[in-house]
Amino acid sequence: MPNAAMPPIHGWAIAPAPFTPHLPGILPDVCDAVPPGKAVTDPSTLSLASLGWTDFFGDQLEPDEANLVPARIATVHRDRLTGLSQAGPIEMTLPAQANTGDYAVGDWVLVDAHEWLVQRRLTRKTVLERRTQGGRVPQLAAANVDTLFIVTSCNADFNPARLERYLALANEAGTTPVILLTKADTAADAEAYQRQAAALQRGLAVVTLNPRTSDAATALVAWCGAGETVALVGSSGVGKSTLVNTLAGSAQRLPQQTGDIREHDAKGRHTTTSRSLHAIAGGGWVIDTPGMRTLQVSDVAYGIDTLFAEITELAPLCKFRDCTHVHEPGCAVQAALKAGTLDPERLARWRKLSDENQSNTPVQSGPRGAKSPGARGKRR
Repeated sequence: MPNAAMPPIHGWAIAPAPFTPHLPGILPDVCDAVPPGKAVTDPSTLSLASLGWTDFFGDQLEPDEANLVPARIATVHRDRLTGLSQAGPIEMTLPAQANTGDYAVGDWVLVDAHEWLVQRRLTRKTVLERRTQGGRVPQLAAANVDTLFIVTSCNADFNPARLERYLALANEAGTTPVILLTKADTAADAEAYQRQAAALQRGLAVVTLNPRTSDAATALVAWCGAGETVALVGSSGVGKSTLVNTLAGSAQRLPQQTGDIREHDAKGRHTTTSRSLHAIAGGGWVIDTPGMRTLQVSDVAYGIDTLFAEITELAPLCKFRDCTHVHEPGCAVQAALKAGTLDPERLARWRKLSDENQSNTPVQSGPRGAKSPGARGKRR
C-alpha cells in the first residue's frame, strides 16, 4: 500500500470502486477525496478515450501485450511517476536502470496490472521539448498534446520574437498553436496586441481572455473537448496557473498556486515548479508548465519554415538555390523587401532563428560519413 501522504494527482477525485483497495499503487488520498455517489468523474464513464487514447496508440499494441494496462503519466518526479488508468490514479514502478527523465507528462505507457510496473512507453504522437543553454539533450516538456496555448500579457511581457520561438516549437511538435492574451483590461489598445499576435503566423488563432473568469473556459471550449489535451507555456506571471484553475473548475482539490507580476517590467515569479496533468471540468486535460526565462531553438527547421511561410515560399523563386537572401542577384526575398511586401523585422528574426537553429541542431552522420541535419519527427 503506498504512503497515504502521497500528493494527489491534480484535478482528479473519484469515489473508489469496490475493488480499489486491492489494487496496488492506487492513491488512497485521491480515491477517498469524495464520498461515494459524489464523484467528480463518474467511474462508469471513465474510458481510455476520455483520457486521450486514440487508434494511434492502440495500433502500437502487440498481441502478447493484451494483459498489460494502458496508463497516462500525470506527474514526473525525480524518483517516481504517477498516472491515470481506467482503474483510477496509480503510482507506477519503474524497472531497474530506468530514469524518470525519459518520460514526459502526457506519455502513454503499458504497465503490469499487479505491480503497476512500467513495461514500455508507447511512441508519442507529439512531443514538446526544448534545449536549455549548455544542455546536452533536449528537456522534455509534455507529450501527446493536441493544442499548445501560448500565454502572454498585453503589457511589457508581449514580445513577438519570443512568441515566434514558441510557435516554432509548436509547429515542429505537430501541435496546434493558439495565442492567449491576458491582462487586456490594463492595456490602452488591446486590439493592437491582437493584430500583432495574429500577424505572426498564417491562420493563427488569437484569443483575448481574463483567466480568472468562467468566460475564459467558454472561450477555449473548441480546444478542450473530451479526450483532448492542451498545454500552457509562457513567461511567469502571465496567468497560466490561474487559467489552469479556471479550466479545472471547483472540483480541483489542490489548485495551482498563482503569483503576481512586477509592475515596472511585467515580469513574474515562478509559482509552478513542475509539470502536471489536470482534468478539465468539461472534459479533456490540461498540462501546466513552469515559466521559461529562455527558450533556445534546436532541430525545429520545419517549425521555422511554417512560422515564416512568407519567406519560405519566396526562397524557391531565387536565382540561386543556395541563396542566403542577403546580397545575391535575383533574390526573391530581397525583391519583396524592396517592394514593401515583406516586413524587414520579420526577415531579421527569421535569420536569427534560422542561424541559431542551425548552430544548435546536432549533425547526424549518414552513409559513407555524409552529414545531414536531424530530420523532422517528434514521434519518439
